[in-house]
Amino acid sequence: MKTSLLGLLWASTLLAQAPAGDALFRRYDRNGDGKVTPEEFPVPKIFDKFDLNHDGVITLEEYRKASGLSAAVPADELAALQAPGPLIQKPGDLGVGRLIPDAAFTDLQGQSHRLSTYQASKGVVLAMTSCTCPVSKRYLPSLVALDAALQAQGLTLVLVNPYASETTDDIRTQLKAAGYRGLYVQDKDLTLSRALGARTTTEVFLLDSTRTLLYRGALDDQYGTNYNREAPRHSFLKDAVRDLLAGRAVVTAATSAPGCELDLGPKPTAALTKVTYYGDVARILQQNCVACHHGGGIAPFALDSLIGVKDRTKVIRRVVSQGLMPPWFAAPEAPGKPNPWANDCSLSERDKADLLAWIDSSDRPLGNSADAPRRLTYPTEWSIGQPDLIIPLSKAYDIKATGYLPYQRDVVQTTLTEDKWVSAFEILPSAREVVHHVIVTVHDKNEKVADTESYWAAYVPGNGSYVFPEGFARKLPAGAKVNFQIHYTPNGTATKERLRLGLVYAKSPPKYEIRTIAVPNVFLKIPPGAANHVETITRPVPVDLPVTSLLAHMHVRGKAFKFELTTPDGKTETLLDLPNYDFNWQLRYELKQPRVLPRGSTVRITAVFDNSAANKSNPDPTKLVRWGQQTYDEMMIGYFEYFVPVNR
Repeated sequence: MKTSLLGLLWASTLLAQAPAGDALFRRYDRNGDGKVTPEEFPVPKIFDKFDLNHDGVITLEEYRKASGLSAAVPADELAALQAPGPLIQKPGDLGVGRLIPDAAFTDLQGQSHRLSTYQASKGVVLAMTSCTCPVSKRYLPSLVALDAALQAQGLTLVLVNPYASETTDDIRTQLKAAGYRGLYVQDKDLTLSRALGARTTTEVFLLDSTRTLLYRGALDDQYGTNYNREAPRHSFLKDAVRDLLAGRAVVTAATSAPGCELDLGPKPTAALTKVTYYGDVARILQQNCVACHHGGGIAPFALDSLIGVKDRTKVIRRVVSQGLMPPWFAAPEAPGKPNPWANDCSLSERDKADLLAWIDSSDRPLGNSADAPRRLTYPTEWSIGQPDLIIPLSKAYDIKATGYLPYQRDVVQTTLTEDKWVSAFEILPSAREVVHHVIVTVHDKNEKVADTESYWAAYVPGNGSYVFPEGFARKLPAGAKVNFQIHYTPNGTATKERLRLGLVYAKSPPKYEIRTIAVPNVFLKIPPGAANHVETITRPVPVDLPVTSLLAHMHVRGKAFKFELTTPDGKTETLLDLPNYDFNWQLRYELKQPRVLPRGSTVRITAVFDNSAANKSNPDPTKLVRWGQQTYDEMMIGYFEYFVPVNR
């Protein structure tokens, strides 16, 4: 795996403060002959990575190729990747997973309906529309095509117009010109719009046969208030319907919906109702917990049945109240500042309040079992689909029942005869209960496998697979060596474990290669008994760096972690704040849109360690703790995932 310029600058103490670009090469080319020799740069481990043809010297061309300087992402492409469009939003905040009231409505032909009318169908899509909103008008042909596609799949489409000001004649004229003959509702009293909580005139809603809201947001990303595209890049509703028909949870369950904003006015006074298990709690758990907590899932117990929930109410209350579950540790954004994270799985305030209210109630009402959500199916093996290549460990490892195990390293030599682009990966343990985390690095066939602080793929419970966005991929070189570093944790039963790495190849060469840079602080010195020991590291950003995700790594004394950026104009902002770091959940924090760290900026990483006796996970509070691979040592690494263009 090639080391980039950033890897050189941030991982090497000799070069940590060196200037960037060709000036860095010239600094070590002391005699000015256009070559850097081992005498001019006496760091063999790094020298070998830049001496691509292994002839004993580094040329400027080799330096540029290995450092990635010739592979900067053009500004116009960065702008396209950050172009306006629907943003992924937190589903729980928008009621996804909840029961939609059985609203009554009348269609344009005068026929009466209720949402429960469609229980016999596979689902219903309700699409807000208007014959005056410009964005809605552009989307009407797409909705006409959607009607036919949904009918063929056994679903029903209902168009909902929330504007009383639009006349029936204008609506009929528009529909006739577009060729739409399906269900259309002019929701003058806003009954249906309020039941859905509609936000704009282009928002679409996908309900299953139990009236559970599975998706809400944009139809796709083709049109907006200030943009038009020849074709959509992301078909959000289409993907949600596909997930529904496959019986699995919707992957992208909520987005923003560009269009004309709706003012639904004050909500009519509703009758007081209690939170019930079948109507509310079962849906909250299914939306937020059951993906892991189901029979055969990675969690230690299931929450997909009433009896299972009853057995765990006190546990649920504790972990929800303390913010331990669902596992999400990023500090909330300041009021009014948008949430930047695509994979925020924390509970919404409404879901949290309803769940705790039910648990704390004296009767814990069940409600009507007919209101129960449909049961979802979960993959029994590969969540990414059948891999094109499966790489198992070279052997099965014996995991003892109790005690401690040092990290295991397993290097597997592949037999690939050509480079492969990987669009998805999954690390699948054979005994999940004993695998704490896994770091995978990839090395060229002639490269010596040595310790590296970067990663190619990673696994922690609940976060062991990833499907890269279209046009992005990881590179697996021909004849690559795949190095697994595995942290096993005995769980009371002796077992054997042999995990596998599954890879799905990209159907075509990607535009961008995903890479990872580590910013480690290897000079840790944590005093005995220190409850709030602070360590920092600052590094320059030598090129415009388009970052897609961040990940923090410490061991059991880790308490808090923060990424900060200071731009060339002197402004400082927090990129990611983890005020309560948890060693058991080393999550990747994925940005909704790439964030470019400008050249000339500095990155500052701050970590707080608790080496006191009050830290129940502390193996020895009397020890002076330094950097080390084992859990009883410590680490401090900030990971940045970024991308570069391919073959340019």
